[in-house]
Amino acid sequence: MSGHDHSHERWKHDGVRVIKGDQLDPNTAQTPGMFRQAAINHARVGAQKIWAGTVAIEPNAKTGVHHHGALESVIYVVSGRARMRWGERLEYVAEAGPGDFIFVPPYVPHQEINADPDQPLQCVLVRSDNEAVVVNITDVEPVEAPEEVYWVDPIHTRPEG
Repeated sequence: MSGHDHSHERWKHDGVRVIKGDQLDPNTAQTPGMFRQAAINHARVGAQKIWAGTVAIEPNAKTGVHHHGALESVIYVVSGRARMRWGERLEYVAEAGPGDFIFVPPYVPHQEINADPDQPLQCVLVRSDNEAVVVNITDVEPVEAPEEVYWVDPIHTRPEG
């Protein structure tokens, strides 16, 4: 029975953690016009395989072209309008609004943009590793008019146009 009691005590300190929204850690990589805060990482909760946090992006702000190595990323749009450009020459573009999820596969060159000139963009970010991998790509010559690619799934189909 003492083994069970010991397990109970271990879970008390090493079990579920709640990170309050007003206790996020701004000590993370920053980009001009963007404010990132970590909620879940190794330093804060001992996470081994995931990073999660928030980003607030000022109107019309954008990142440089980059990728995140072998990491997978998920972006959940809380409020505002996100525009993603991706591809070797940022030839593809799609937008997402509140309640939408964006998936960025490993090694995909992309650029994150606040598509609204007047409102901040608020997002939740989740990455598949605790390490912050960002590979900046400086030699991309973006195409002038990116091809619009609709995010489709079995429920949502390409809009008729």
